[in-house]
Amino acid sequence: AADHARGDFLLTRGLVLAAADLSTGRVNANAIDKDMSPVQRKPDHAALLRDGAAHADPKAFFETLMPQGVQYPALKKALVEWREKARTVRYTTVPPVTGLLKPGAVDERIAVIRTRLAETEPDVPAPGPQGANFYDDQLVAAVKRYQEQHNLSVDGVIGGKTVFSLNIPIEERVQQVVANLDRRRWAPEIPGDRFVMINAADYSMYFFDEGKVAYRSKVIVGTPKDQTPEISSTLVTFQTNPYWTVPSSIAGEEYLPILRRDPHALQKSNMRIFADWSSDTELDPASVDWSSVNPKAFPYRIRQEPGAGNALGYIFFGFQNKYGIYMHDTSSRFLFGEGSRNFSHGCIRLQNPFDFVEAAFKSSAMKARVAGVANAGQQASFGFGQPIAIHVTYQTVFADEAGKVQFRDDVYGRDRKVSAAMKRARTLERRSS
Repeated sequence: AADHARGDFLLTRGLVLAAADLSTGRVNANAIDKDMSPVQRKPDHAALLRDGAAHADPKAFFETLMPQGVQYPALKKALVEWREKARTVRYTTVPPVTGLLKPGAVDERIAVIRTRLAETEPDVPAPGPQGANFYDDQLVAAVKRYQEQHNLSVDGVIGGKTVFSLNIPIEERVQQVVANLDRRRWAPEIPGDRFVMINAADYSMYFFDEGKVAYRSKVIVGTPKDQTPEISSTLVTFQTNPYWTVPSSIAGEEYLPILRRDPHALQKSNMRIFADWSSDTELDPASVDWSSVNPKAFPYRIRQEPGAGNALGYIFFGFQNKYGIYMHDTSSRFLFGEGSRNFSHGCIRLQNPFDFVEAAFKSSAMKARVAGVANAGQQASFGFGQPIAIHVTYQTVFADEAGKVQFRDDVYGRDRKVSAAMKRARTLERRSS
């Protein structure tokens, strides 16, 4: 009898844990990484036990717990396909590329790249009449398709980033899909009717209004050192021609060495230095012994004035969060031409911010008004008539609008942390919010 009771307990416990994993995620996302603070659904173990017991068909019960939307089924299908590849395909390793392999090149590595692409990608052409080592137009098209799917610069030029991506093991791709399936369980795919969704791994921003995409944009996010965190918040107001107050960490790490070489260097970038963080007393930079300043306890306040060269550009969208990040325009718009756009200190740079204003207000007149104020050099604050939820995510595997599964590099290393957490033993723990 004791064995039967223990067996019943273990079976019930296993079913409840499986139901919790499927409905809210296998891991506690907020305990994995300091830059991961998503709003994750919490499992109600008692309700799962009650509802599971009420279902005559356990399979049907578990199907009701799966995330709704198009992403989860697409990733489940991708997992089946990549597991089959892991079982049947042996990758060909592409040798390192020094320099660039451009269309029309003749190189013995071209044959290796053709073989490697054909192992996991569809419609890779056989060599043409000029031989296997010739980089012909048909192979260029196949390379471009691969680059597009992995968010590389779609130019057909084969360099270090393309080769690195080609050499990622199939098993790592499988784990990447598994990690992203768990991410889909953390929160609804469509978390409301009106919201901004930023995918830091894809360098993209989508604004949904009335449940439909009303605006989309490229974004620039944080470097692997200064990562853009995963958070949810609310956009309430925005400002034109903002000041940029340089965070003390950036001031000490990046600007102090410049000031030591030339105390007046920052003035060329329209920056002013104040006595401390609460003072409006401006300092003559030549009066400071910069060699004695501690970079880890930078005592002065550096502020960049509004204007064309301001790091925040002409418009700034703040939102409450513990990381001190925000969304803004930029004076370095040329960086939007890059495939991998992780260049910021963690904030999110928006490519066409005035177009976002137009979409948010459904008004070209409002766009013109805000742009007019900004172009005139005026500082002004505006309120969104209806606050907009903003969600910053990190999805390295997802289905695009055509339903095709896309992969992005795990530049922040978070997929590996999620995968490791998924392999640990589970308990009926309480998750933090």
